[in-house]
Amino acid sequence: MQILEDFISYILIEKGLAKNTSLAYRTDLQTYLKYLEEKKISYETVQHFEITDFLWHLKTLNLKPRSIYRMVESIRQFYKFLISENRIKADPTIYLSAPKIPVILPDMLSNQEVDLLLNSVSDNDKLSVRNRAMLELLYATGLRVSELINLKFQDINIDECFVRIIGKGNKERLIPFGHKAQMYMQRYLRIRKNKDSDFIFLTKLQKPMSRIEFWRQLKNIASKAGIVKNITPHTLRHSFATHLLTAGADIRFVQEMLGHSSISTTQIYTHVTQERLKEQHKKYHPRG
Repeated sequence: MQILEDFISYILIEKGLAKNTSLAYRTDLQTYLKYLEEKKISYETVQHFEITDFLWHLKTLNLKPRSIYRMVESIRQFYKFLISENRIKADPTIYLSAPKIPVILPDMLSNQEVDLLLNSVSDNDKLSVRNRAMLELLYATGLRVSELINLKFQDINIDECFVRIIGKGNKERLIPFGHKAQMYMQRYLRIRKNKDSDFIFLTKLQKPMSRIEFWRQLKNIASKAGIVKNITPHTLRHSFATHLLTAGADIRFVQEMLGHSSISTTQIYTHVTQERLKEQHKKYHPRG
């Protein structure tokens, strides 16, 4: 439908949402509009109870609460768009409630485990120096792994200690990093041979690093360090955020560093710190 195309253009251009997000909206709304068509209901005159019936229909199909939650959000945004374009006068989603989603706390490392992981990387060879530089920078900045492996020389200022990232939705953010990451980056760049590639981190074949290759290197390093947790590149991003909040950093600052468009996404890390406090209280308090 043309109205769906208009909405997708709106969220891409005016709201600046990422392409993957727009694809999710498109999929959800195609399902919703097809249901209305089968029921011979107009999207312009649909009633609240009819949308509720649709959501109940999804539940009978054993759709997960997280998927239904996303569907509710897609439909809400669609009708907000229709209101803003004067296509409809009343919003049928105004009292629409979404299913509660259980909070899934991300895996993270303790401060001691991060030290163990980083210090287990030797500097005996060029690949180890590169790996240490990547891990130090990842933990110092909280970058997504895709942002890390795609870093180019124009994106980083080693002397001033900051990286420039164009993240989801083409949003730019500047992220500082500390002297430890600076030191290991300088050490890596001194031994980096390839002067033709703009990509900073290269494999031993002098090709840009891939997500899979970095994950493989990280798994090997974690194994040698004796860390039994299921570590992924995102684990260091989670640890970065949690350690900042635990130390008292402002959540808005952490949100900006991570590149989250909504603070509700960042608030997941406050749950992590609360759970850690509960664990420590239970473990050490005499009446825990």
